[in-house]
Amino acid sequence: MLRILFHTPEIPGNTGNAIRLAAVTGAELHLVEPLGFDFGSAHLRRAGLDYHDLAVLTVHPDLETAWAALAPERVFAFTTDGELAHTDVAYRPGDVLLFGRESVGLPAEVKADPHVTARVRIPMLPARRSLNLANSASIAVYEAWRQLGFAGAGR
Repeated sequence: MLRILFHTPEIPGNTGNAIRLAAVTGAELHLVEPLGFDFGSAHLRRAGLDYHDLAVLTVHPDLETAWAALAPERVFAFTTDGELAHTDVAYRPGDVLLFGRESVGLPAEVKADPHVTARVRIPMLPARRSLNLANSASIAVYEAWRQLGFAGAGR
């Protein structure tokens, strides 16, 4: 099972879409506080539709608590300054795909955290700032899941 980790997400719609992504792919979704929204947000509910009960979602008060709970063997930090393309990674079950907040991405200290195996980028045209957080997570999760043979998927 893949694990998605959002570090201090700000926009409820992105997290709602990630809840839906986790539900349809079997990935776990982990969120590190502080969050820029509450779970009563209409935007979060609307984006997640009726998938909230189908997703594995855990909220952690801080990154150290997330690391303790996840006990990750490998963590791939998705960032615009990544040294590997997302397709260059040979993903394995249990990998953690780490994403930063929408406004600023991952802080330098998180990118340098000893748990991080590698910094990964999703290729884009030059002079573009970044992709939407939920879109980035979807691209990464589907590439990893494809490499794992879409384990658990029905026809």
